[in-house]
Amino acid sequence: MVRELRTTAARAHEQAIRAHAALQRKALLNGGTARIERAPVPVTSEARFKPLARTAVGALDATALAALAVGDIAGVFGTQYRQDGANPDIRTSGTLLTSVTGMSLHGGPYGRGRLAARAVGAIDRDVVVDAVVQAAEVFALYLGLHLCFADATLVRGIPWLPAEPVRVEFDQELSAEHKAVDLVVDVSAVDLVPRPFLRVDAELLVGGVAVGRVAGVTVAVCEKPGVSIGPEHGGKPARWLGRLGRFGDRAMLGEFHLAQLCRGDHGIALGPEFAHYSSIKSTRPPDRGLLLVDRIMDMTGERGILSRGSHRTEYDSPADSWYYEETANASMPNCVHMESSLQAALILGYFLGPTLSASDAAVSLRNLGGTATVLREVDLRDKTIVQDSDLLSTSPVPGATLQTFAYTACVDGEPFYSGETLFGYFSDAAMANQTGLDAGRHVPTWWDAQRSRPATRTIDIVARRADPAARLVSRGHLALLDAVQVVDGGGEFGLGYLRAVQPIDPEHWVFTRHFRYDPVIPGSFGVEAVVHAMQEWLLDSGLGDDLRDPGFVLPVGLPFTWKYRGQFLPTDGQYVLEVHIKSVEHRPGRVRAVGDASMWKPGLRIYELTDIAVELREEGARPW
Repeated sequence: MVRELRTTAARAHEQAIRAHAALQRKALLNGGTARIERAPVPVTSEARFKPLARTAVGALDATALAALAVGDIAGVFGTQYRQDGANPDIRTSGTLLTSVTGMSLHGGPYGRGRLAARAVGAIDRDVVVDAVVQAAEVFALYLGLHLCFADATLVRGIPWLPAEPVRVEFDQELSAEHKAVDLVVDVSAVDLVPRPFLRVDAELLVGGVAVGRVAGVTVAVCEKPGVSIGPEHGGKPARWLGRLGRFGDRAMLGEFHLAQLCRGDHGIALGPEFAHYSSIKSTRPPDRGLLLVDRIMDMTGERGILSRGSHRTEYDSPADSWYYEETANASMPNCVHMESSLQAALILGYFLGPTLSASDAAVSLRNLGGTATVLREVDLRDKTIVQDSDLLSTSPVPGATLQTFAYTACVDGEPFYSGETLFGYFSDAAMANQTGLDAGRHVPTWWDAQRSRPATRTIDIVARRADPAARLVSRGHLALLDAVQVVDGGGEFGLGYLRAVQPIDPEHWVFTRHFRYDPVIPGSFGVEAVVHAMQEWLLDSGLGDDLRDPGFVLPVGLPFTWKYRGQFLPTDGQYVLEVHIKSVEHRPGRVRAVGDASMWKPGLRIYELTDIAVELREEGARPW
């Protein structure tokens, strides 16, 4: 009887995983098992998989590999991998590998990771495949995939997909003379949804000469039958001991749950009440490189009580993050400051259940405005941002529910950013009846309102970006503007006027990230476009020419206020922005420009920005 119950439970568990994976199956099958003849498709820097833990260990000897085979993961890779007794059965499946000579998070032709290893006794097909599987298991642990769960195992293959044979090709027959085979293993796919998994291809070498290839080896991390992996009904945390935060506290929800909230099973992410939201337009944080919250550490408040609540979140900001590489700033760009803080706040509000009273209705989440202040200048590379967010109020209005929040972000135990913000959950009818900032009236830009068009000059940002040597220009995924028109001495304050008309590409990468089933340009990216216009003007004006090797920083101590009453859609064609420079101030080693700005979609002014500022400073200059 006990055996039958276990068999039934295991079968039900497997069926549940398959059901959870239904929405992801098509995408995974489209990617397919890697074929040996297929040319690799590299991932962009923004879409790279973000490991759950990081280590300075880049090579493993036989002793370290033996430790992984008995489950001593933290002993090999370091304290970020520890789980204090959780996952007792997570370990590699053998010791065919005698050494790992190198591991790279973003190496290989796919850009998803590479591992080089040596195996002994790999003289036939089955042993070769087993060696590649063990190499994939090592890399899965190196990425920290096991940290998603409290009690899981490494599984060969992907249980929620139909089994596909691993493909093996030999250019020559291996024999007993071949005592060792070198493996170059490349990760072709890796994700946390529906369960953590990776897929690898491998090249086989003997004496430095390629002798064969293996394609389509997959390894997954799956919870054991009956092990809870998400919140219970009412949002009560599951009794799990899996994920530790960066500072040793138990996480309430981890990277796995937030990935599920973005593109997977909302029931796993937030509790069974949310499961039906998984395949419809509903509240989601942005996805992939725009997901800027990693863990919910703790929370106060009760689901269904919307008058109060608070939580603490963590976000790791590795130095190799795409936005550091592509920003003109000396550290984190303004849009990431805004996105990370707003995402942390909105998850608190949504978790408490403001949409559950009308759970069958499609809902769109929008940020409506706020005020934020940079409290101190700090380089956030390789830091963990800890944010405390407080729900201040929830107010139902016709067609919407509004929530206000206050938040403070800290790093190294000291606050560096704080603000308040307003979010709204809107019905489709309310979204279809938006009137912008001016009650539906058309309000022209300052430039269009002039009786005679003032003379302008143009800053060609595309030309600057095309010059590899050009400094202090945003590139890649942050290339948000092509050109800026300048009216010297123009604008409401007579200190300068900036105008830009930017086409909206309906295939722009950001629409695939923000949001699933509800694509709009993030408001923070509109703000970032205004920041870029001001940065380009400040450089072009020569106001910082006396600064030695300057860099852009976020101005400290100046509250910035934004108001949104609409969104930019893939079908809008273009957006228009204007900036009125209102002050320029010099201090030793620094120059700061402050302005007011607006943005238009066709026919409507929808963004209003007050006291938006940019600052150039020399390295080592005294604080403002």
